[in-house]
Amino acid sequence: MKLSTFLLALALVFTGTTVFAQDLRDGSGSKTGKIESDGTVRNSSGSKIGKIDSDGTIRNSSGSKIGKIDSDGTIRNSSGSKIGKYDSDGTVRNASGSKIGKIDSDGTLRNASGSKIGSASGIKKEWAAVTYFFY
Repeated sequence: MKLSTFLLALALVFTGTTVFAQDLRDGSGSKTGKIESDGTVRNSSGSKIGKIDSDGTIRNSSGSKIGKIDSDGTIRNSSGSKIGKYDSDGTVRNASGSKIGKIDSDGTLRNASGSKIGSASGIKKEWAAVTYFFY
């Protein structure tokens, strides 16, 4: 399972909203993992693979910081360097500002060419962007 699936799941907790467990799916619709209401992320076999802190710090299963999601959509790596941005229209950009993907209103994730690469129904689009495009 991609680390990106982990981050998508974790990001949902950062919103401060009560969330119920949500399935994460790849481009073909296969379940790749799940996020629980407390921010715990599990892979498709149920193993815990990480968690997100209330301040947006993203941690792996051993508790090490692997990134940060800022409230303005800026996506940072573990050392604090900007690696991308999610725009309010669903566009996902890399650190230099080039479009690398988009998230449709229904949660469908698309690459820069428009091909479906995953889905995150019931999860905020900006957090799905973090997961699928950067981690």
